[in-house]
Amino acid sequence: MPLLVNHPFGLVRVAECHYFAGCTNRAPTRDDVTVTDDSGLDALDTAILRVLALDARATFAQVGEHVSLSAPAVKRRVDRLRERGVIRGFTVRLDPAAMGWQTEAFVELFCQGSTSPATMRSAVEHYPEVVAASTVTGDVDLMVQVRARDMRHLERVVERLAAEPFVARTRSTVVLSALVRRPDVPPAPEG
Repeated sequence: MPLLVNHPFGLVRVAECHYFAGCTNRAPTRDDVTVTDDSGLDALDTAILRVLALDARATFAQVGEHVSLSAPAVKRRVDRLRERGVIRGFTVRLDPAAMGWQTEAFVELFCQGSTSPATMRSAVEHYPEVVAASTVTGDVDLMVQVRARDMRHLERVVERLAAEPFVARTRSTVVLSALVRRPDVPPAPEG
C-alpha cells in the first residue's frame, strides 16, 4: 500500500517501498517517489523536462548533474516520458531575425458561418509564414501568428489569408518588440 511522506521533493507517495515499513535494508531512491499532483509528473520528471527544454542537446549525464541522478536513471525517466507522450521530440530554438524573418504579426481571422477547426487548420498549415494558429474565444475565430521577411511580405501573407473561402475579414497587429519568449518549460517549483 502506498505511503505519503514528507520528502525534499515535496509531499510524495512511496509506491511499495518496504524500506519505510522496516522490512528491508534498501534505502529509498528517487525512483521510489512520486509527487502527488494532477500532472502525473514528479519533481524529478519536471526538473528533467526543464533542463531538456532549455538544451535539447544535453546528454543524460549533463541532465543528471542538474537533477542529481545518474545518466542511466535520467535515460529511464526520459524513455518513460517519451512513451507517455510528454516528450514528443527534441528540437532547436532558432532566431527568426537571423534567418531573415524580421517582421512578426498576430492576424485575427473572422470566419463566415460555422467553419470547423479542421477546415481552418488545413487552410493555414500550408503557409510557411504561419508559426502558430489557434481557435480562440470572443469575436475572433482564429488567431494566427505570422513571421515574414518585411512589411511587404507580411501584407501579401495577410491578403492570401483574407482570400481563404471561409474568411469574412482579418485584423492584424504587428509586433514591435518581443519582450518575453519562453520555450515550453515546466515552471520551477515554488518555495
